[in-house]
Amino acid sequence: MNHPIPLFSAERVNAGLDLHTPALRVIDSHWYVLGNEVSSFEQEFAAYCGASACVSLANGTDALELGLRALDVGPGDRVVLAANAGFYGSTAVHAIGATPIYVDVNPETLTLSADAVRNALRNEQPKAIVVTHLYGQLGDIESIIAIAEQAKIPVIEDCAQSHGAARDGKRAGSFGTIGCFSFYPTKNLGALGDGGAVITSCTEVDKRLRQLRQYGWGAKYHVTVTGGRNSRLDEMQAAILRDKLPHLNRWNAERRHIARRYNQAFSGLPLRCPASLGDDYVAHLYVVRLAGRDDFRAFLKEHSIVTDVHYPVPDHLQAAYASPTDAALPVTEDACNTVVSLPCFPGMTDEEVERVSRVVCLYFEEKTR
Repeated sequence: MNHPIPLFSAERVNAGLDLHTPALRVIDSHWYVLGNEVSSFEQEFAAYCGASACVSLANGTDALELGLRALDVGPGDRVVLAANAGFYGSTAVHAIGATPIYVDVNPETLTLSADAVRNALRNEQPKAIVVTHLYGQLGDIESIIAIAEQAKIPVIEDCAQSHGAARDGKRAGSFGTIGCFSFYPTKNLGALGDGGAVITSCTEVDKRLRQLRQYGWGAKYHVTVTGGRNSRLDEMQAAILRDKLPHLNRWNAERRHIARRYNQAFSGLPLRCPASLGDDYVAHLYVVRLAGRDDFRAFLKEHSIVTDVHYPVPDHLQAAYASPTDAALPVTEDACNTVVSLPCFPGMTDEEVERVSRVVCLYFEEKTR
């Protein structure tokens, strides 16, 4: 009986790491919130990403919401974003009372389409544009920023799945006005619980975010900014992230190596593989697209291989917020009907990667018999 191959394993990813030492640093310091570990991580992560500042927060969704607030996006404003990214950006937009304007994605990368953004701006005057670097694939961020700059619209990068992705030496999060990150345990840089951050090179945005994460204080107990909340990365998570950050590039390389092996094994099969295997892709998820997804997943399950769907329901069709839309999103809706995520994480053995590859090929062989 083959052992199960998980979609992700925190045990494997954290194998060999000394997680006790950073935890003990915090315990022995007797300082648990907004202390040295947080400030040091913020400096180190900002430097890694190529930004002037990092403001750590409680989670990635808060990063998106407070990022929008820091850019003065509020009730009644409109925000352009993709609808195939798990509703995380949409959650932040709805939380501040703004209206999401969904545009379609690029059929190759499944990230926000620059052409669709350009077309949307002919009829819309959004307050911000959110670009999600989905599955670890850097979007067409340069083209979208060029379009946005002409219209004087700030660009928010949703980097929750793209820690370390780079193009021409420039890393995810450093292209737009702000970059929003999640440190959920399954992320390429994951904490041992929830965590998030916003990076920016804008002094005013940095200052505003630091106020927003702590009730909107201008000074202690003096609320001077509306929309503030209690959203702080704790010292323990910051200490863990500091010790993990030096391993991020190696982990990303491992993920890309697995993706390359998959792409090679699946060449010639009737499925679509990730479009890039370069530095602009950090393989947070290895996602294929194919017809008959349910049968495919059932077959892999029979062979003890765990899969998932990221994501099955586009944002504009979610039941809680479903409403008529004039937006034509054919690529988005097709993707949500066909995507499947295969195991791809640091610590996968060569034998496991080979087994996944073999079973996927076997599925198509049996279908053609």
